Amino acid sequence: MFFPISDDDREVTTTAYVTYSLLAINVALFLLQLSDPAFTYGWSVIPLEITTGVDLVEPISIQIEGYGNVDIPQAPGPPILWLTLLTSMFMHGGFGHIAGNMLYLWIFGNNVEHRFGHAWFLVFYLVAGLVASTAQIVANPVSVIPNLGASGAIAGVMGAYLVLYPYNRVNAVFLYTVVAVPAIVVLGMWIAMQFVSSVGSIAATSETAGGVAYLAHVGGFVAGVGAALICRSTLRGEPDSELKRQYQRDPRARRLW
Repeated sequence: MFFPISDDDREVTTTAYVTYSLLAINVALFLLQLSDPAFTYGWSVIPLEITTGVDLVEPISIQIEGYGNVDIPQAPGPPILWLTLLTSMFMHGGFGHIAGNMLYLWIFGNNVEHRFGHAWFLVFYLVAGLVASTAQIVANPVSVIPNLGASGAIAGVMGAYLVLYPYNRVNAVFLYTVVAVPAIVVLGMWIAMQFVSSVGSIAATSETAGGVAYLAHVGGFVAGVGAALICRSTLRGEPDSELKRQYQRDPRARRLW
């Protein structure tokens, strides 16, 4: 498995203001979560709240295989419960969760923002996150497990990157060494794992709780691929960058469009 740590964006000519702002917002909300745990339970997405329109405020006991009865904390959320679909994509479940997500956003976000432009990239990011949350809710509409994290939106960024820059070099850790491989290899392996894992999550029992929201990853990734394909067909002018000049120098560096 490849673990990406950077990519070749040495001469991307635009400043990724939106990507940097998203990074800052995610970190700020995570610090708020650490100071106020009730905020996490009140402002993350609870599928049952979205499907019923009822704000859950008392702990709910559910049966989890291997663990017995487990109390799932709940807390008052926003006056409009649908707002949790937005707030949850800036919240995280722990240091490892936010560190991994922010690393991927840092690596891949600036290139996609460079191609989409600042305003459209922000719209794209939010829509990808909403699609990801919707996919998870549809898969288990009666779940009382909080769903949170930027993973779905960032999966959308990765899907767009795969379409826009499939042959850009990504530096990744593989078997205790750093190698440079095309993005299509790194991201292709990642999404393949998400699809395989999502099949298992669909087959799991309704009592299964916690874990990784693979369907949200798949939903966000598919949204990202779709948005990038639309971008390729409607915005044909590639912004100037080292990536564009590489395409012009090397006919083999073909793009998927």
